[in-house]
Amino acid sequence: MKSLSVHIESFGCQMNKLDTALVGSALQEAGFHLTDSIQEADVVLINTCSVRQHAEDRVLSHLGHLKHLKEHRPDMVVGVIGCMAQRLGDKLLDHEAVSLVCGPAQIPQIADLIRQALAHNEKQLAVTERIRQPAQAGNGSLDSFELAHSRSDGQLPGQAFVRVMRGCNYFCTYCVVPYVRGPEACRSPEAILEQVRRLADSGIKQVTLLGQTVNSYKYRNGEKTYSLADLLDMTAQVAGIEWVRFVTSYPADEFYDEILQVMANSPKVCRYLHMPAQSGSDEVLRAMNRHYTAAHYLDLIDRARLVVPDIAVAGDFIVGFPGETEDDFQATVDLTCRARYKNCFVFKYSPRPGTTADKRLTDSVPDEVKQQRIVELLAVQEQISGELNQAFLGRQVTILVEGLSKKAHVNPKDGGDHPQLMGRTSADHIVVFNGPVSLAGQFAQVRITRTSPLTLFGELSV
Repeated sequence: MKSLSVHIESFGCQMNKLDTALVGSALQEAGFHLTDSIQEADVVLINTCSVRQHAEDRVLSHLGHLKHLKEHRPDMVVGVIGCMAQRLGDKLLDHEAVSLVCGPAQIPQIADLIRQALAHNEKQLAVTERIRQPAQAGNGSLDSFELAHSRSDGQLPGQAFVRVMRGCNYFCTYCVVPYVRGPEACRSPEAILEQVRRLADSGIKQVTLLGQTVNSYKYRNGEKTYSLADLLDMTAQVAGIEWVRFVTSYPADEFYDEILQVMANSPKVCRYLHMPAQSGSDEVLRAMNRHYTAAHYLDLIDRARLVVPDIAVAGDFIVGFPGETEDDFQATVDLTCRARYKNCFVFKYSPRPGTTADKRLTDSVPDEVKQQRIVELLAVQEQISGELNQAFLGRQVTILVEGLSKKAHVNPKDGGDHPQLMGRTSADHIVVFNGPVSLAGQFAQVRITRTSPLTLFGELSV
């Protein structure tokens, strides 16, 4: 009997990408096969994000397309999984295209849910009813599922994500994550390290430890409390693992200096810190329920550069938060100039249903002002990134090669018969060069011959 085909599309953060990889592995083990073609798929799963309205709008638009496809293929199963599934629950089942809805905590059930939808032609719902109820991430089906189906990211050979914790307890007023991912729950070091060892045995060279606020990781075992610093140190000692990354960090003091010290002492812990600021205005930060000031944030960066002089720092900002004045925005520009990020990600404020900001604050900044501020802030960051990247000119860097480059920045003739590849340094700088495709998933030495604000261009060293 021909196995059923599944097409999976993923929107959102690394957490979603990890969940997609786990679901894909589980379904293959259950006898399904994955396909890149929606038209040929018996099952289409959409792994969703709810952090911004734009992400949900893209999913709804996609469901509209699938509705028309199902008119010609009524037996096709369409499933919505992830954060949007948890947030909207049975409301999504009202959509004509949707056959099943599965929250992030229920993904171990996905194969059974699909079989039920196929066998009985009935809509399936599996979400967490009381999402803020305390949970233990270290036991139960989720942890077993994670361990059983962890594998390389198919798009990034030689690399894998490892979730160290789930959920969030910070309740930033704009953020929906605590309401769709639940409370913080940290996995045990034993489970995490077993997963890393299995990945290393399969040829993985780099692991990225994931958490919504990964530096909040804390696991008590008897009298010992393990922090992210301990986890980084233990992961770096796993044979076969060459680089260890972690994202995303919340600007907080607890265990911060210990994390930096491990980074400074271990050549395997990447010199990279992604630490969102969100705003440079103390008034806006208070309204966001961020537990630091701009001065405190900058002090954290100064401490990082004192302990790890070659560290690269990336940031996130939200512009147009309710009540943000031009002075508030200029404070954000000033913080960006002082922080001198390698790069930063800038987003327009997007009201999220159920959050404190949506309930209590008016989305008062016009969309055109938000867009203007994004353009201005990105221009400032582009100037900084360009200056920082110029320092790499003529240097030789070590990169982990990811595969073919998406854009032809370098003339293919420069590489002879070799295509254009891309990779990243340990500090997350993107490097483009010409080389054999067989380098994907391997380390390489590249001499930098040209720079731009976003990319380093180079020649493969032999």
